[in-house]
Amino acid sequence: MTLSQLHDIIESADEDFLVFTQTICPYCTRAFRTLDSKGLTYMEVNLDNFLGLRKDVVMETGHRTVPVVFDMRGDVPIFVGGSDRLMEYL
Repeated sequence: MTLSQLHDIIESADEDFLVFTQTICPYCTRAFRTLDSKGLTYMEVNLDNFLGLRKDVVMETGHRTVPVVFDMRGDVPIFVGGSDRLMEYL
């Protein structure tokens, strides 16, 4: 996985939010419930399924834990942060 592939994932997202997760992640579940409760759509990308993607996400955002949430509703993706920050953001 390269940064260009990370950018391809970001650019291909059609939903309101893009959420990078891992398989076992209670905070990811909380983020999904928050988005669902607001009627917002999201695309999940599980970092466990992409070798090297986690490192690229950390390099790009500085955020080391999951979820890593981007708001995709505007012209430019906005890095929101994790589930606590998502709740404040919305």
